[in-house]
Amino acid sequence: MKIRSIIYLLFTFVLMESCSKGSGSSTPTPPAVALSIASISDVSNERTGNNLKFQFSITLDKVSTSAITLSYTTADVTALANKDYKPVSGTLNIPANSNSGTIEVEVIGDSARKANQTFNVQLSNPTNCTISTNKGTGTIINENLLYFPVDNTVGYATASSYPGKTLVWSDEFDGNTINTAAWTFETGNNNGWGNAELENYTGRTQNAFVSKGNLIIEARKESLAGSAYTSARMITKNKQVFTYGRIDIRAKVPTGKGIWPALWMLGNNIDQAGWPACGEMDIMELVGQEPNKVHGTLHWGANTTLHASKEAGYVLPSGTFDQQFHVFSMVWVKDQVQIYIDDILYNTITTSNTAGSNYPFNSNFFFIFNVAVGGTWPGPPDANTVFPQRMIVDYVRVFQ
Repeated sequence: MKIRSIIYLLFTFVLMESCSKGSGSSTPTPPAVALSIASISDVSNERTGNNLKFQFSITLDKVSTSAITLSYTTADVTALANKDYKPVSGTLNIPANSNSGTIEVEVIGDSARKANQTFNVQLSNPTNCTISTNKGTGTIINENLLYFPVDNTVGYATASSYPGKTLVWSDEFDGNTINTAAWTFETGNNNGWGNAELENYTGRTQNAFVSKGNLIIEARKESLAGSAYTSARMITKNKQVFTYGRIDIRAKVPTGKGIWPALWMLGNNIDQAGWPACGEMDIMELVGQEPNKVHGTLHWGANTTLHASKEAGYVLPSGTFDQQFHVFSMVWVKDQVQIYIDDILYNTITTSNTAGSNYPFNSNFFFIFNVAVGGTWPGPPDANTVFPQRMIVDYVRVFQ
């Protein structure tokens, strides 16, 4: 009896299956609908002195017929919550038949030039979607801001007056911009400026600006017009030119392999006489791989073949030149030039040194302030050279 029942049931099942297949009346199971895929954008903005909103876009690869939710939270990288930005967390809702949403993060205003900073916005816990990019990076661009805090009390300073001398010109860099009535920017890469230099000089505030009584000349590692570095070179040619006097320049000097800062003067007749016949007075040069040594040099000669010079170096008893301010001075009278650091004399030239050649140092000269990158003397930067590099000038003064 049991066997008959089993056979009957099997027969009935087979018959029903056969009828079902033959009837054409069945409805196939619809395929599963693929979920939308969410991703979050990166955001990069220049910082300002006021708070500003970073808007992170969350996009779906296709519109969803169902509402979507995503959890989000901010996370520090180099930017710090409540100091650089206001942290947020919560749930983002993207309505059905929409394909995007926005998360706002408020960045706190600041005006100090420093390294760029980043923070993240992270997505998690998706409903009715999946996540392909779960982290958006916010980049706060600080590197172009125009306030650079400096402690001007650290280091050497010289007198603001000298007996028997009058201050005939100075730049204390107290304004909001570089004084173009005194200074001109020389720009471009100019085939290495005669020294195989690697930088492109610009007149941008990225490379030269004034801040709280200081001039900042900044060398950067960045590509511009075929050069891998940028910097600034400022001159007073045909604007502020001098013959004789005591010159004081208070500055903090950058260091590092391939960095070549200089505070120097050229004869204002260079366009007519050429170099070195016009004369060159290097009040301060530093070769970056020797961070505790500066050089004072005088150059002369009828032409490059007959070029001659007298150079002397000064080594700090301790520390390096990028740690605090020093004063680089020149006492310049008829037929004699003396070069000082912190009122210590370390090089002298007179007409006796140029015997047999024209002595060019009794004529008008103009200032040049620059930070070169690379060149025949320091060579190129290496992997250990840190950028940006900054020369900070507190003042330049001419007494006669």
